Amino acid sequence: MTPEWSRFMILPRYSSARLFQSKFLLMFLVACAIYPIGAAGFIYIAHNLSFLKALNVPAGNLLDVNEKFFAFFCNFQATMAFLLTAIVGPSLVSPDLTNNAMPLYLCRPFTRTEYVLGRMTVLMWLLARITWIPGLILFGIQADMAGWEWTKTHLWIAWAVFAGLFVWSVVLSLIALAISAWVRWKIAAGGLILGVFFAGAGFGAAINAVMRTKNGSLVDIVQMMSTAWGQLFRYDTGSGISPAQAWSVLAIVSAISLWLLSRKVRAFEVVK
Repeated sequence: MTPEWSRFMILPRYSSARLFQSKFLLMFLVACAIYPIGAAGFIYIAHNLSFLKALNVPAGNLLDVNEKFFAFFCNFQATMAFLLTAIVGPSLVSPDLTNNAMPLYLCRPFTRTEYVLGRMTVLMWLLARITWIPGLILFGIQADMAGWEWTKTHLWIAWAVFAGLFVWSVVLSLIALAISAWVRWKIAAGGLILGVFFAGAGFGAAINAVMRTKNGSLVDIVQMMSTAWGQLFRYDTGSGISPAQAWSVLAIVSAISLWLLSRKVRAFEVVK
């Protein structure tokens, strides 16, 4: 018998096996690993004085491995996570709705919460592999080379990397699941996921230009996440939006996505 607490893991188990049959997805995941590997090499070179002397490069000319280094890593990998979401997200919920499989799931001892959690885990685990997991590995490499004093002083960076990328993964996953539930054509769903972010950025910029305000950025999810990262990594983004506003917008977007999911994930469908 499957333990009740891990019942939702049935969906990720079979979904992951199906997803990894795609050669395109495997190639994209390999491409997502290029920058973390390069960042690990940069950390090694920055601490290898003999290598720098062989190249006649003064160590002071190289950028320090600090919060700016990890903030750039988060921004770069967040973009890759966004693209990965547009690729994988549309195929998570729509097949079950298209084939009327939802009643088959929910007529068993399997709740709607477990269904959403199971589908969300598929995407969250994929995003974790290219975002906060390699980010914490890089922090561990830097901590090992820089010593305990640096680690003790900069331990907050590890929390910033994990919290920022984890929240970004949650927001991406919820938006992707909601769109997948409402738009059953995969190509259209993938385009809509891209459109939600690009349209928000364009619409926000238009509001700022016309109304001569900075509050238009509140509809730009990417800008809101950047502002949240600014608070976590202790730098000013210059967006004019407070971190409290940014976190509130991200929470509202997540709540709306959950509400949209609850409208579709049910054991019956009313046909008018």
